Amino acid sequence: MNITYTNASTIKWWQALNPAIYLVSILPGVAVWLVAINPVSHLALWPATFAVVLLQHGVNLLNDAKDWQLGADTEKYDSWVHRHNGNVSIVFYHGLISLLTGGILGLLILVLHQQLWILGFALPLVILGIMYNAGRHPLSYTALGEWATALCYGPGVFGGLWFIAGQPFNWVALFGMAAFSAFSTALLFSHQPPQIETDRQAGKNSFAVRHGESMTYRVSTVLFITSLVLLVMACSESRNSLTMIIFILGAIAASMWITRVDPNPKRILLSATLVFLVSLPTIYL
Repeated sequence: MNITYTNASTIKWWQALNPAIYLVSILPGVAVWLVAINPVSHLALWPATFAVVLLQHGVNLLNDAKDWQLGADTEKYDSWVHRHNGNVSIVFYHGLISLLTGGILGLLILVLHQQLWILGFALPLVILGIMYNAGRHPLSYTALGEWATALCYGPGVFGGLWFIAGQPFNWVALFGMAAFSAFSTALLFSHQPPQIETDRQAGKNSFAVRHGESMTYRVSTVLFITSLVLLVMACSESRNSLTMIIFILGAIAASMWITRVDPNPKRILLSATLVFLVSLPTIYL
């Protein structure tokens, strides 16, 4: 397949970076802060959240490189491959450096806070995230891709940050893990429909390729609403009634908006972020 790339001079670094997409890694940290039961160790939580952002950045770069090699996402004008003038090797090493930096930072935090036991479940999920794009047959090109995403962002990101922040394993932890499993999968599905044809041609067996545009948008909407319901349940277990009421109102408004439009990554991330922003001040009241 012949693929042309856009000259780097027309692609700004912030367009390739797409800062808003990193909210999927930041919001779990904010959620831990919102629904935490015990006092939160901010010195551990926020650096650990930044480490997750670096890991996501590395995975995003490897995803762009792998898609370019296999012929998927060719219509993605803001791909990092475009930014690097079609040099897939540079994109790969850029991603690898980001992964290593995030991994080292995360390990350092665990060592300093004497929480190396978290590696027992976090490390396999980091490896799973790398496998999402690794090899000739990456998980992202199979039906296992959405399950890998759910595991990495639910138990992996939210669960890891929850325990790093010094919180106990309880129902709130389980609600949070399930919420971000649903949220990340909703985000993944909302990204897929515009790429159905190129994904199919590249052999990418995504949910949208298997089930079509309409079904993918419906499932994405249901998963997004489910994630908000689960977070409401987490709030009801751990916070005051005002926090829960404000979060419920925000969740209802976000859900109503998403059901009126086809979900896409920016709409999902923006609406979820607004729900958190209006709810956070109430934890100090």
